[in-house]
This record gives sequence, structure tokens and C-alpha cells, in this order.
Amino acid sequence: MRKSLQSVLLAAFVLTASNAAPAFAGDTHKPAAPDTAGSDGFQLPPLPADAHVAQSATADGRTLKYTVTVGSLPVRDDKGKITGEVVFTAYTMAGKERPVTFALNGGPGASSVYLNLGAIGPKRVNFGVEGDNPSDPATLHDNPGTWLGFTDLVFIDPIGTGYSRALVDDKEATAQFYSTDSDIKYLSRIVYDWLVKNGRMNSRKYLVGESYGGFRGPRITEYLQTRLGVAMNGVVLLSPYLDPAASDDENVSPLPWMLTLPSIAAAHLEREHKLSAEAMAPIIEYTRGEYASDLMRGRSDPQATDRVVKKVTELTGLDPLFVKRSGGRIETQAYLREVYRAEGKLGSRYDSNVTAWDPFPYAPHQQTGDPILNGIIAPTTTAMVNFVTRTVGWKYDGRYNALSYEVNKLWHEDKDANKGSVSQLREAVANDPGLRVLIAHGWDDLSCPFMASVLIVDQMPAMGDPTRVQVKSYPGGHMFYARADSQAALTSDVKALYGVK
Repeated sequence: MRKSLQSVLLAAFVLTASNAAPAFAGDTHKPAAPDTAGSDGFQLPPLPADAHVAQSATADGRTLKYTVTVGSLPVRDDKGKITGEVVFTAYTMAGKERPVTFALNGGPGASSVYLNLGAIGPKRVNFGVEGDNPSDPATLHDNPGTWLGFTDLVFIDPIGTGYSRALVDDKEATAQFYSTDSDIKYLSRIVYDWLVKNGRMNSRKYLVGESYGGFRGPRITEYLQTRLGVAMNGVVLLSPYLDPAASDDENVSPLPWMLTLPSIAAAHLEREHKLSAEAMAPIIEYTRGEYASDLMRGRSDPQATDRVVKKVTELTGLDPLFVKRSGGRIETQAYLREVYRAEGKLGSRYDSNVTAWDPFPYAPHQQTGDPILNGIIAPTTTAMVNFVTRTVGWKYDGRYNALSYEVNKLWHEDKDANKGSVSQLREAVANDPGLRVLIAHGWDDLSCPFMASVLIVDQMPAMGDPTRVQVKSYPGGHMFYARADSQAALTSDVKALYGVK
């Protein structure tokens, strides 16, 4: 039941650029390339100078004319040596007082392509829903749910993802980039540096993070507030991984099972075409009421287990014998095989109603990767490489890492990581009475289930206006925005956060 940070592996997105031929830093002069051919054995070619291209897209009945910029920012150590280079993709439009939104995916090890070409950028490629195939043409088309109409966008690829790279060996990179504290510090500085480089310190500023990017979100926001002197006006956390410790101790605590049962029930409702907020409300109340209480009774009340098994069978539609043998505690991976076992398929942890064939149906445990993760790397990589190198003209022949399992493997899980980001979320909201936070989930997500955020926010003090921090849930899974209706609902809720009429 317990998920490590590594098991969260998925992605998020980032953005900004401008159509008014702004005076971009680096347009006429590229800083000297770092020494990449030293005694450490690195023989890396310098990254290209920032590249720009004008584009347009149609969304919400408007034609958006914007500039795309692909460029890089250096990361320096305490002595000023460049130890890494972060590549960003920015979309900006002409106009005074435009807000700017910084976007990050998660993993750890995911680039921002999923937020960029899936959720909020002006162009998108199809991926992440039932029926999408990795070999389908990776064709970009206008994104009806883009946020570019009301905010510039800057998508940041952390070191080791996208084209961003460390200029030190793996051991040093782990210390400087692939651990909780260092990750937050250098990414916060990238936000600061982009604002300074582009003269945007006075702009209204927002942050969006998905999955482990949602873990980063509150920590980056609080660090920017208190260390770098940059205050965010709003934060949007998509399918965030806020509290790793919540899944601990499933042998005693009911909490791990409480987090996932509502999402399993939501998936069942969706298969019956009955999913709605009204249908989910009693399930949520049962989960944090009678379900939690009966699990805690254990063998002191044999009838409690019978009640749990009966109710969970009703909510999930699973085989009563499977539920009974599980004691009403439905382990995620076991469920994802069981629910589609008769069809020889597997459900995805990121949306259990997205399936793939199980190549090892008789093995005692799942032996293949996740259906969604296995299916999204090809279309997003192909689309992004073509977009960056051909459309924008940022000519670089290095490998593009949409999802780096190598970075994920190097990631150092320190004790601080298991504390999550709930404390920083509370502190950031307390620090700034003007800060507003939207936490958005898909009902079917078993990787970062919505119930965790519901419980987290319910336990937060109101700190004035209780609507400053809201949890919204939509049909779909981890990348619920891949569904047109859910993306439209999210965009509407985000506009309210930004104060857009």
C-alpha cells in the first residue's frame, strides 16, 4: 500500500512567451558556455542560444497570438560554478499587466511536457485516455483548455528531464539536484532568475504543479516568499502528492485504505455511467465515518468486518470473495488486476478505467509497467522534440527525457521528504492573506487520490476566508485534463482563482 516517492512517477507542465517582439535577454548575446570538457570526463556541447517563434491558436472563441521561447538558465553552486542548465519553454502574449504562471511536473524524473502539451499550453497532443495508442500520429492541435488567454506560461524542466542537464557526475548531481531540499532551492531560484531576466518581478505570479510537482508547489511557494522575496498570488496543485506518510502503517491505521476506497468506488460508478459529485458525497462520508470506525474495531467486533465487506462489495462491484479475503481493504495493484482479470487486461494506477493487455496474466503479481505510463512517453516525446527543434528552431541533438527513470532511480529520499508539503502549504497560506490555492484531482486517480487532499484541507485552520484553499474533483484520473469536459471544468475553476471574468 505504501508508495515511495519513486512510485509517484508522472509528469507536469510549464510556460511563457510574447508576441510583441520583447527585448529578450540573450537575444543578441549568448553567455559563455560552461566548461563541459574538464577532468570530470564531460564532453557536452553547449546548449543553443534562446530561440523564439511567433504562433497563434484559437481557444474560447479567441485567436491568441503569442511568442514561444525555448531557452536555458544556469544553475550555480555556492562558489559560482555552473553545475547544471535548466531548459524552459515560455509562451507570452503582448499586453500590460499580464500574469505569469510557472509550471512543473513531478516524478521525480518527469519533464513539464505533460502540462505543456496536455493540460494548459496553447497546443496539445492526444494521450492518457482509453483508446489512445503510442503509435498514433503525434500531431499538435489547438488546445481549447489553454490558460494562455489569461496568463503567460513558463514550463520548467528540472535537471535530468527534458533537455535540462547536470554538468557534474551522478554523485554530485544527487547532492545538488536529486534530493528534496536541493530540488526546491534550485527550482525556486530558476523562477526568480526567469523573472529578473525578463523584467517580470512586478507581474502577478502563479505556480502550477502536478503530482510530485504538487509536492514541490507549497515548498517552492513558501521558499520564494521567505527566502527569495517573491510572493505568489495563487497556486494550482493538480493531482498533488502532499502527504507521503499518510500511506504508512496499513496494518494498524485505517487511513491508507480510506484514501483509495473512494477512487475505486468512483471508477465503478463511472463504468456504470453514474459518476457525479452527488453520487460521491455519501461515499466520502461513509469512508471517513463508518468505514474508518469499523476498520479500527478489528477483531473486537467480528460484525464490523462483515459490515465492511458487504459495503465495500456494494461500492466497488468487485467479487464478494475477493473483498472478503481482503478484509475490505483493497490493495491498489491487486485491484487493478482483479477488476479486469476476466478480460485479460490491467487497469492503470493513474486512471483505473484506462486499460492495457496483461502480457503475464497468470503471474502472481503484475510484471509489466503501468498502462498509462507505458503509453504516454512516445507521443509526448515525439511531439515535443519536433516542436522544440523544428517549429521553434532550438537546434539541439541531445536526448529529450519526457520521463527519466534514471533520475528517478538516483533520487535520494531523505527523512524530510516523508513529511510531505502540508506544513509548507499551511505556512504559505498563513504568510500571505492574499494567496489562493486550488487543489484539483481526478476521481479515479489511485496514485495521488483525491481523498488525501480532502482530509488535509479539512484539518487546516480557516485562516480567514476558508475558500482560499479549495479541493475540486473531476471525472478522470491523474491526468483528468485529458478528458475535454474535465479540462473545461478545471479551466473555469482556475479562471475564478485568477479573477478572470
